[in-house]
Amino acid sequence: MIYVIARMELYENCKDAMQEILAKTVPQVLSEDGCIMYTPCWDHDAQDGRFLTIVEAWTSLDMQQAHLAAPHMVEYREAVKDLRKGCDVQILDPAL
Repeated sequence: MIYVIARMELYENCKDAMQEILAKTVPQVLSEDGCIMYTPCWDHDAQDGRFLTIVEAWTSLDMQQAHLAAPHMVEYREAVKDLRKGCDVQILDPAL
């Protein structure tokens, strides 16, 4: 199993648009083979919706890589490209 932490900074006033995109995308991701968890989280201390972190768990790195190539993820990346300044992704292996 692997964990993925994808943290992004959004441009000002993009929270509502991102929320709409997530509402469509998250169920699609959760139905993918190998997806254990896919949970978008707004930064508690930045109430303006500037920071979003997606916490993911996958059965394997191969499954996570297949996820990135899924048609709905291609569509997602196109939909969010003008909403976010960037995205930092960490892939983590469990310590225990």
